[in-house]
Amino acid sequence: MHFIFPKNYNFKPKLLGFIDYSTAIIDTVIGFIIFFFTNLLFSSIDIKIYVFVSLFLPVLLISIIGINKESFVNVFKYMVKFIKNQKVYLYKR
Repeated sequence: MHFIFPKNYNFKPKLLGFIDYSTAIIDTVIGFIIFFFTNLLFSSIDIKIYVFVSLFLPVLLISIIGINKESFVNVFKYMVKFIKNQKVYLYKR
């Protein structure tokens, strides 16, 4: 099957239809980091599960929903650029 997309349509392949691949990779890395630290700090499996879910769920929700319909990766790039160049000001007339 061949589909024709208009030129002004922004086509981005997504995982399961709602999350970008780059965001999914970053979520998995953050998930592994949180999993590693919870295994290091806690011994009870119940506490490990509660801490992992309570720390990872907000990150996952922010990455899926996004911030003002922007990707989590793009917002992170904007934040890093702002932290590096804080003396850049917005000029208004």
